[in-house]
Amino acid sequence: MVRRTLVLLASLPVAIALSGCTKAAEAPAAGETASTPAPLTGQAQIERGRMLVIGGGCHDCHTPKKIGPNGPEANLDLALSGHPQDIKITAPLKNDPKSPWQIHINEHLTAWTGAWGVSFAANLTPDQNTGIGIWTEQMFLDALKKGKHMGTSRPILPPMPWNWYGMLPDEDLKAIFAYLKSIKPISNRVPVPIGPDGKPIEAPQ
Repeated sequence: MVRRTLVLLASLPVAIALSGCTKAAEAPAAGETASTPAPLTGQAQIERGRMLVIGGGCHDCHTPKKIGPNGPEANLDLALSGHPQDIKITAPLKNDPKSPWQIHINEHLTAWTGAWGVSFAANLTPDQNTGIGIWTEQMFLDALKKGKHMGTSRPILPPMPWNWYGMLPDEDLKAIFAYLKSIKPISNRVPVPIGPDGKPIEAPQ
């Protein structure tokens, strides 16, 4: 009996703490409104975007690679500048007909050829002529929600997971865009994707 009483007394503070947590998580009482965090702006928004770019693995595809002590690593001097313009790929590699989902990747991990043709990692830097310098925030959101280049143009091809990114809250997408607009612009004209027929996939007229 004494032992059971001690156990109950020892458990009492935990029960009280859990009860407090439960009440804190409950919906506001009638007449009250739940507070919504203010959208991030300025440097805080840019930093949020930087961490989303890192966590989202954007450098894995959009930053060319160099050989480091442990093998290929991101060349941050060319951060997020996309497939190097001086590396030419003119047609999809021929896949084994018995394995149509075979995928080939170049050494920079910035170009892929598969059943869809050839896709190239885009230049995400704010360069005016070859990057996203002329993009608006809405164009960026539309691109990731609709899977269209610039939000209205040609389709965004694999392996870009635009459908998953497009499920992020708008505030996160805006933060990513703010960060991309803040980085060093790099002039690098990425080629347009190539279709399975070996012809460039142009924007619809």
